[in-house]
Amino acid sequence: MLLNRRQFLLVSAGLVAGCSSTPPGAVSSVREPRVINAGPAGDYAADGVYGRFRALGFFIIRRGNQLFALSSICTHRRCLVSVEPDRSFLCPCHGSTFNPEGQVTHGPAKRDLPTLATFINEKGELLVTVPAA
Repeated sequence: MLLNRRQFLLVSAGLVAGCSSTPPGAVSSVREPRVINAGPAGDYAADGVYGRFRALGFFIIRRGNQLFALSSICTHRRCLVSVEPDRSFLCPCHGSTFNPEGQVTHGPAKRDLPTLATFINEKGELLVTVPAA
């Protein structure tokens, strides 16, 4: 069967789209680092893991006097990790687990979840730098 130019382009586009190396549930790559305003630092006064920015690539964590951002993207295949009741993290794609500090406790991930750069500006807002991926 011969394909005309239009049919060939449609079939080719479908094949390329179907050959993505990003697994289901994974986060697509970001080409440039970006700074995200996470709102007033006072919104994170209680100890805990705040998942409001999970889909943007990070969790806000308050632990005592420490306020920091931890990547929500598994270092194995870039799937979004979820928070467990004990404040550890689980990757639903391949089963990697991380302790509350983001350190690998069970693979296949070999690298810890990175801590992201944070800054509180003069307005008291927490700014988080999400690196390029």
